[in-house]
Amino acid sequence: MGMNVAQKILSTHIVDGELGKSPELGLRIDTTLTQDATGTMAYLQFEAMGIPRVRTELSVAYIDHNTLQNGFENSDDHEFIRTIAKKYGIRYSKPGNGICHQVNLERFGKPGKTLIGSDSHTPTGGGIGMLAFGAGGLDVAVAMGGGAYYITNPKIVGIELTGRLRDGVGAKDVILEVLRRLSVKGGVGKIIEYRGEGVKTLTVPERATITNMGAELGATTSVFPSDEITRAFLKAQGREQDYVELSADPDAVYDEELTINLSALEPLCACPHMPDKVKPVRELAGMKIDQVCIGSCTNSSLYDMLMVAKLLKGKTVAEDVSLVIAPGSRQVLDMLSACGALTDILDAGARVLECACGPCIGMGQSPKSAGVSLRTFNRNFEGRSGTKDAQVYLVSPATAAVSAITGVLTDPAEACAGLTVDMPASFTINDNMIVLPASEQEADKVEIVRGPNIKPFPASKPLDGELSAPIVLKVGDNITTDHIMPAGAAILPFRSNIPYLSKFCFTRCDENFPGRAKAAGESIIIGGENYGQGSSREHAALVPLYLGVRAIVATSFARIHKDNLVNAGIVPLTFASKFDYEALSQGDRLETLDLVDAVREGREIVNVRDAKTGNKFIVKLELSERQRKILLAGGLLNYTKAAL
Repeated sequence: MGMNVAQKILSTHIVDGELGKSPELGLRIDTTLTQDATGTMAYLQFEAMGIPRVRTELSVAYIDHNTLQNGFENSDDHEFIRTIAKKYGIRYSKPGNGICHQVNLERFGKPGKTLIGSDSHTPTGGGIGMLAFGAGGLDVAVAMGGGAYYITNPKIVGIELTGRLRDGVGAKDVILEVLRRLSVKGGVGKIIEYRGEGVKTLTVPERATITNMGAELGATTSVFPSDEITRAFLKAQGREQDYVELSADPDAVYDEELTINLSALEPLCACPHMPDKVKPVRELAGMKIDQVCIGSCTNSSLYDMLMVAKLLKGKTVAEDVSLVIAPGSRQVLDMLSACGALTDILDAGARVLECACGPCIGMGQSPKSAGVSLRTFNRNFEGRSGTKDAQVYLVSPATAAVSAITGVLTDPAEACAGLTVDMPASFTINDNMIVLPASEQEADKVEIVRGPNIKPFPASKPLDGELSAPIVLKVGDNITTDHIMPAGAAILPFRSNIPYLSKFCFTRCDENFPGRAKAAGESIIIGGENYGQGSSREHAALVPLYLGVRAIVATSFARIHKDNLVNAGIVPLTFASKFDYEALSQGDRLETLDLVDAVREGREIVNVRDAKTGNKFIVKLELSERQRKILLAGGLLNYTKAAL
């Protein structure tokens, strides 16, 4: 039996476990990336391991999230990351060089390699034929130290693409169609692999758009084959030597299969407040809009921006619409400027932002009260834009640009008729904003600069006794990491200051939560389905840890967040019955009766008692043997240090 692309890459990187058989796989990681909103924690954790230099083929630290420098905090974090990167052998991408996923695709992505990043949209690298995983910062720190990265042994879903996209339909519409069919939890435990004749019609940036939003499916990662389209992209980037052909064998088998006819797709949009609430643009056409934002790691490539420039050329943005555009990298901005497309964008009345995440992470450009915002981003969670009652719709760059001109949501098919964008034969290469690390001989001379905003990460406790704690919060389904630990310009500067950050924990659900949790000393949170979906930010585990949360009991967990909870030493338990979730209330007290024995003995069933009623029920502890050892040790850092 032949192998698919995902299996081929996995099989050459397994250091622990057996493909398709063992509960989880330990993978050798070739490359890592961090960004500044998660990087400080990752590097503090790497530093605590006492390893003198990274052991990966390549590690890159990007500054792209916290680029609004309206106080010392962000600048201090950047200097800390710059100096620690210099010392430990990590390349440093300066502010303004671009969004980590876009720059990594352009300058460092290699087919057949593995990549983990402390950002949930790291699977963008799948567009160039990598197995790229979003992970918590501690997992990245372990990988930088040469340790394995563990995933649940995945199912492989083959999505066959047939046909060719029609005018006005883009790669964003492809992934929105996948989300419409599978939902935000349809990819949990799965790798999504794209195949078929339709793949050959998509550029690398288009493929990367699709793999980028695989994160919204909850998928482990997504991947495309590496073919002549990939080779042409790498050659244009001056990196043809990095090309490796990767394709599924003719007799490759998939656990699940799905077919999408590209020719039959139409422009789509994700409605508030979830990426899988997808409807055709035609059903909402004519809806008044207030703001349009084009950019983010999903749709900020040169391909996307040239399409937008062509649609805006000679036109004027509607008088009551604000249009902002953020190119994904300095390379994109340079080339837009050189070919005149930037002038077309500016002349239409657009505002051009720096090459950074910007509005996607809530860093500026919040819509007006109850405003309707069209965004080419990947998430439209309630309040993520910075305006709680904003109505955010996710659309393609073509839909966004045409709608900005008309002032209402508009199907772009007519405006795009006959419009084409050609990939350049060569990109402008200028890597002078990527700072190389010091040599091993010079590393000892590098002083790490730590500003006053950088605080130690919270220490976790070994699991050496039963838990008895009050339920300090009960939440529903699809709680995101934005609910747990919000983003935005007011909060992001404190990502390296867990004590201060704790003031904002869960305040979008209950403004009194931080004080109540702290007063409780130790506590438990109750959650519904898909608890912790969204960003990979481990702050959504570290901050509850700081506030004394010892366990989360949920109906189901999102993959990365569950891993982050274990890494932090917080116990993730799953309800065996929906009735038990419904029977519990905030303020009740839960007592585990045999948790420690269950962890030590490998049992999945844990007996729990509601101290208020005396009722007993069971919950499930669905963890690997390795994860159980991590909990007993009090988190991944303690476990790793003991193994060194």
